[in-house]
Amino acid sequence: MDFPPLSFPPLPDLPAEPWQWPAPPFAWRHRAAPDVDIAQPCRLESLSGSLVVGDLRGFDAAAQSLVFRSSDDGPEATLSFKRFARLTLTTPLVPAAQIAGAPGERVPAAAHERDYRLSSPRAGALRLSGRTAGHVETAAGLYLFTPVDDEAALHRVFVPRSAYAQCEFGESAEEIASRRWIASPKELLDAIERQQRMPVLPLGQSLLALGLLTQRQLDRALARQPGNIALGEMLVADGAVARADLQTALAHKMGFPLVDLAHFPIDSKALAKLLPRDAVRYRVVPLMFDGERMIVAVDKPARIIKLRALNVFSQLRIVPVLAPRAQISLALDSMASDVWSGHVAQANGFFSTTV
Repeated sequence: MDFPPLSFPPLPDLPAEPWQWPAPPFAWRHRAAPDVDIAQPCRLESLSGSLVVGDLRGFDAAAQSLVFRSSDDGPEATLSFKRFARLTLTTPLVPAAQIAGAPGERVPAAAHERDYRLSSPRAGALRLSGRTAGHVETAAGLYLFTPVDDEAALHRVFVPRSAYAQCEFGESAEEIASRRWIASPKELLDAIERQQRMPVLPLGQSLLALGLLTQRQLDRALARQPGNIALGEMLVADGAVARADLQTALAHKMGFPLVDLAHFPIDSKALAKLLPRDAVRYRVVPLMFDGERMIVAVDKPARIIKLRALNVFSQLRIVPVLAPRAQISLALDSMASDVWSGHVAQANGFFSTTV
């Protein structure tokens, strides 16, 4: 018996997704930006460096042109991307609304803000530079995000592809700090030996050493710090530093060594000493043995008090060292499917939901 061939109804032509200005390339909750078809105040920088202020009335990345008006009653002009060097939308992105009484979520400047420098394709032409918290590069050009209002907001910036030949980006405060973090067992043992002789550091130096603040942020905070409020509490209240990160900095200022978990060669035998669920519960990463000592990384030494009660450590002396909270979370996630592979069924779904 022959069956008629199957036929499927034709799929409708779905409209293309409307073009949107790229979002900042990092986690930061902010209010939605205006749609691209809504007029937005902006600043245009010419190829010679002169500035003109007006409204962006339209932006067509595919056609490499924009519509600009310099005054409310002026005519609209369509400009090719080749006719300007930099466009800045002057209405900033601002943090999303927070719970009443909570500080606004600031741009993670220490982790993402860095210098940029763009070389011109033409000899003697304008060279562009500045600070940006991340970037997105497309065929049309480079989208940058300039922190403003003490890192509480971002200006969106666009540089057409025709305005630069090469882009260079510096290091963030976190990347600069991480070069000084301990990355080898010998360095760590030497640092533990020196720990008792280390002077107590100013909190600001520890925040810089952890890459939690930029030098500019620290200088600004010290300049406006009231005499009756501790620096750390002021930074937490302002949303510049998370309280968990402040606890790490307070321990570091007392001399606890700081380890770079991204590069430290973790001893698999030390790691296997602890069940995955206990490692996540206490937010601890076993690093290495040294005789009857086991050295573990935590984000604050107080976590060790409960860890010492576990029977598995009854014959060992636990020595805490520090690692940034974000690195500990990443290490626990990655090792759940590596050294602890025998406990995968137990670990699945656990690491992503445990605080």
